[in-house]
Amino acid sequence: MTLHPLQRYRGFVLDIDGVLVRGGKPLPGVPEALADLRTLGPVVLLTNNSTRSRQGMAARLTARGLAVRPTEVIPSSFIAARYLQQEYGPVRFWPLGEEGIAEEMVLAGHTPVEPTHAQWIVVGMDRALSYAKLDQALQALLAGARFLATNRDPTYPTETGLVPGGGAVVGAIEGMGYPPEVVVGKPSPIAFRVAVDALGIPPGEALMIGDRLETDIAGGAGAGMGTAFVLSGTSTVEEAERTGIRPTWIAQDFPALVRGEFLSL
Repeated sequence: MTLHPLQRYRGFVLDIDGVLVRGGKPLPGVPEALADLRTLGPVVLLTNNSTRSRQGMAARLTARGLAVRPTEVIPSSFIAARYLQQEYGPVRFWPLGEEGIAEEMVLAGHTPVEPTHAQWIVVGMDRALSYAKLDQALQALLAGARFLATNRDPTYPTETGLVPGGGAVVGAIEGMGYPPEVVVGKPSPIAFRVAVDALGIPPGEALMIGDRLETDIAGGAGAGMGTAFVLSGTSTVEEAERTGIRPTWIAQDFPALVRGEFLSL
């Protein structure tokens, strides 16, 4: 009996946007492929998206046909809250981002405060970003707050194309002279450590499946994981050839990967 090539792994870490969904809607064949992958091992979804909490993201995906549990979803909002709790204990924070950051921070025991009373500002994608919010961030930093970025993704894929990502918000603050003290999302080792801990396996027995070479693939490889690059999202084969970032596997999309239909660079 021929074993499926992915059976060499005991668990799977999947990016969401560009791999499973685009613009919040599952890509063709993804629900069935996800069910098939689950027969090979446990799955967690690791995303730099900080706009929702684990609960909110799981509910949104489930409503759109991808049945996942909150414990299987690891957004950068959760990673940020967990990192600060583990490293510093409960902190006073001010969020610059959407509701996911504040929700996960409060769940982890952190306290939301006004900008000038914050020990940390926690920053992610904010589709309602304004000059006034940037001014509040500046006042927090001038008062001594430290700066955690959930991610540096420059763009975010939607059904109609790319839009500015969390990195655009981080860059605006950096442009005021304040780089982030820590970035917790991919390709940070912090993100991958949380993911493999959730699977309960060593990094070398996990496969990272993603569409961004510089975050998913480079980060997963740096963490000691196997990597699978799918072409349904942001990065391209040409970029892989130019950058020299070499995944373990490459496939046209996630369903093709699960079927064992691999491409070569």
